[in-house]
Amino acid sequence: MVKMLGMAVLGILMALGRPARAADEAQMAANKAAVVAFYQAALNDKDFDKAQQYLGARYTQHNPTAEDGPEGLRKFIGFLKSKFPMSHNDIRQVFVDGDYVVLHVLAVREPTGKGRAIVDIFKLDGGKIVEHWDVIQEVPDTAANPNGMF
Repeated sequence: MVKMLGMAVLGILMALGRPARAADEAQMAANKAAVVAFYQAALNDKDFDKAQQYLGARYTQHNPTAEDGPEGLRKFIGFLKSKFPMSHNDIRQVFVDGDYVVLHVLAVREPTGKGRAIVDIFKLDGGKIVEHWDVIQEVPDTAANPNGMF
């Protein structure tokens, strides 16, 4: 009897957990779509007005060379437009964990350059981007292994 009751409780808990997981998965898919669209608008289209719609009430920047807030993003996009108008960022992988979206990117500022490997980390709140971190590494001419960076 106790075993059956325990199994029944476990079954109820599992059933109750399913909708929450489905909602979490739907939110994670929406977060992924928002970050990818933001990245396309900001880095490839270099369109602040289009990118801004994906930002939350705050935008905390953890890259020490970029200013906080939407105005910092506007300045960075202006810098790209003026100094590297042909730059393009190719998202190679996307990882999502709850309110965090991580991009693994090949960023090429000049068409003839090898580019840089970037890991961008975004935190979302209510489906809007509120924080950004990045780690950047130049793609070398030669490597100590044949694996490649992507």
